[in-house]
Amino acid sequence: MIRIFNTETRSKEELKTIEPGKVKMYVCGPTVYNFFHLGNARPFITYDTFRRFLQYRGYAVDYVQNFTDIDDKMIKRANEEGITVRELADRFINEYFKDADGLNIQRATVHPRATDSMDEIIAIIKTLEVKGYAYATEDGVYFDTGKFAAYGKLSHHKLDELEAGASERLGSSDQGKRHPMDFALWKFKKPGEPTWDSPWGEGRPGWHIECSAMVRKHLGETIDIHGGGQDLVFPHHENEIAQSEAANGKPFVHYWMHNGFINVDQEKMSKSAGNFFTVRDLVQQYQYDVLRFFMLTGHYRMPINFSAELLSAAQNGWERIKTCVENLDFVVAHASADLAEQAGPGATSLQDACNQARTDFIAAMEDDLNTADALAAIFELVRAANTAAAVQGLAAAVLKTAAATLRELLDVLGLNPNRGEEIPAEVLTLVEERTAAKKARDFQKADALRAQVLELGFEIKDTPQGPKVSPR
Repeated sequence: MIRIFNTETRSKEELKTIEPGKVKMYVCGPTVYNFFHLGNARPFITYDTFRRFLQYRGYAVDYVQNFTDIDDKMIKRANEEGITVRELADRFINEYFKDADGLNIQRATVHPRATDSMDEIIAIIKTLEVKGYAYATEDGVYFDTGKFAAYGKLSHHKLDELEAGASERLGSSDQGKRHPMDFALWKFKKPGEPTWDSPWGEGRPGWHIECSAMVRKHLGETIDIHGGGQDLVFPHHENEIAQSEAANGKPFVHYWMHNGFINVDQEKMSKSAGNFFTVRDLVQQYQYDVLRFFMLTGHYRMPINFSAELLSAAQNGWERIKTCVENLDFVVAHASADLAEQAGPGATSLQDACNQARTDFIAAMEDDLNTADALAAIFELVRAANTAAAVQGLAAAVLKTAAATLRELLDVLGLNPNRGEEIPAEVLTLVEERTAAKKARDFQKADALRAQVLELGFEIKDTPQGPKVSPR
């Protein structure tokens, strides 16, 4: 039974989908005006992992993650560079996929762009206008939050308290609003901005309406799960609920999931604090897999602290798992024929460890995506497998099962212990030449060949089964 924490009810709930065996899931994607940063990476990895687990448990998942390709930041940067907003979006959507592929984030079922959903956006606004939820001012069309009685149900804010705070921050462009918390559905044309035609005049959509439109266009009026960062609870997701439910007359989302913030050296990450990192910056020092592994070491709803020490610890932990799988593969590949299926000492114990690891892993993941405990189950199997692999005469079959079990569970987390680490043919040739030199007792040549292998970034370890080569 899969249980997830629903932000709206503030409790863990059993996942009961609209359609048995199928999940409709929407996750807020990036605003594509720059490389995505560490804070963006967390929800991308979190919900990709949840999607993988749902699929592992037999669900068919319609997974939509959008690109926000029109907003103030995009317009500002495009104008600074003297290019169109579309050209800027195209560039950084391509850059998004480079980093997402590096992090082993699966492609969504659909990656819609906001600007490709204008017909749906305008249709929703027209419906809201007819129903009395939308009104025009001098600078745009707004949603009347006072007409939506349930406003605040996701964030658990009270409208009168929100309005009291917002009224102190009203600018000149807000003077036509009926309520301080009313938000823009459509913004009228301004110099230097791209525009689209609409019944209210040329302009562009507000941010919140874009997601409501893309959800309805690609998944329907009611969906199972909507995910995003904690910072989106209010006002973005609150406003999505208001406009979607007001327009459609039915519940918008059954389960709301939100991941926690990332701190850097115990301080909130921000450009002003000088502790702002893009993923592209970080992969100059750490592999993509290490970043993904790091993100999964904590529970997704809790804040996670980023530091060089913690990244190094994550790198060591990931290397321990990779080394275990590598050793198992090596022992199995070099096992003598009489041990291929033989049940040697410890075989039953290791098989039991495989079964227990899978059971514990599934239990952790079903309990609100507890990846920290899921990794703990994997490390228990690593410990048992390392012990078993050192036993002389143990059946190769059970070692092969342990390696397969580790790969199975790691794949659910989007981690591949052999990813990008194929040994080049040049290195393998040098290893073979070294083996021949040792056999001929030409140890000087053997040492020279080992040094060449080291220079190429690999190391050789001599084992009873033969030489084992691996990246340094």
